[in-house]
Amino acid sequence: MSSRRSSFRRKERPAFERFKDHCRHFTAFMFSNVGIILLVTFYTIGGAFIFQAIEIFEYEKLKTVKPHRFIEHNVSGDCLSRIWELTAENISFFDRHAYRKHVNAVLLDYQRAVVKKQLRGPDVDHQWSFSGAFLYSLTVITTIGYGNITPSSDWGKLVTILYAIIGMPLFLLYLSNIGDVLAKSFKWIYSKVCLCRICPGVAKRRIIRERRKLRQLARALEQHKMESARGSSSTSCSSSSNNSSSISSSSTDYSKSSAAASSVLDVPYSDSDSDIEREIRGSTDEITVPLTVCIFVMVSYILSGAILFGRWEDWNYLDGSYFCFISLSSIGFGDLVPGDRVITADKDKVELSFILCAVYLLLGMALIAMCFNLMQEQVIHNMRAIKRAFKACFRCRSS
Repeated sequence: MSSRRSSFRRKERPAFERFKDHCRHFTAFMFSNVGIILLVTFYTIGGAFIFQAIEIFEYEKLKTVKPHRFIEHNVSGDCLSRIWELTAENISFFDRHAYRKHVNAVLLDYQRAVVKKQLRGPDVDHQWSFSGAFLYSLTVITTIGYGNITPSSDWGKLVTILYAIIGMPLFLLYLSNIGDVLAKSFKWIYSKVCLCRICPGVAKRRIIRERRKLRQLARALEQHKMESARGSSSTSCSSSSNNSSSISSSSTDYSKSSAAASSVLDVPYSDSDSDIEREIRGSTDEITVPLTVCIFVMVSYILSGAILFGRWEDWNYLDGSYFCFISLSSIGFGDLVPGDRVITADKDKVELSFILCAVYLLLGMALIAMCFNLMQEQVIHNMRAIKRAFKACFRCRSS
């Protein structure tokens, strides 16, 4: 017993080795499909808390240090009073050009003040609520960048740079992994529903029709080879006896080609064929989804988002579709952004519409990546088919 215990103790690995194994397993899980979703979600939530704390703290600090910057000025009243003073000074309009120049300068200052106030946006407490901070973090890592919420403090700008350097590669990894998973799932659904693999009888009839077409093509190729072989044999018979070796080799080639064609023709196509059952239950990796199906999926997703955002933001269907397309394509002009229905004034309150908006953007960008992946496979498959067709045409001409 003592020798067994000592051998068991000798087999125990050091604590550092066990710690490295645990770290390796944890890293592998975090970069798996489930782990990458959790990583992106928690990274966005953590960024929301960080940006909210930084901007509100800097705002309160600047409010106590420089209170004169937060005094509301009557911009319209100042503009009117300045124009009135210029008019009173030049009441006879002796120098009209100078008067117009000064008035234009006053109006330009007024426009700049209005634009600056508009760009400043609402109050910081309303702008940097949890909903607004989460939406800002999401637009940073997804590279949408609406521009309606921007950091005003130096620390906020610096943290945004560091946050984007880590977050953008993480989100690209999320798009790659989840796009592949969605592509495989969609190909499986397409094979079961659209290709009728879920109905064995329909699938068998479809495969039998495809095999009949292949047999007809094989018969046509066999007839073409027989005609070419007859022509070559007639020319070889009229030649000299020194070419007997070439005739025997051509006859052997003809026998091999005819045997290959006969092997294609002899494939049974009954309903109880085991090859058909094997093809029905086969892998979906060789299936290509048509381009029209991928475009239909993208358009349907954009239209469904247009309906949702139309109800939340009181947009029409055109504005909702425009916003969804601009967001999912990561263009992000910022002329239409989720407003008061999604971003609330309460710091700790989170609306259901806001959660659905974030889920729509995350799932939608992965869905767009899936559709592009499927479209790429279909284009590659079509290009290979065109290449084979060109090769077959040149082979027929050369023969």
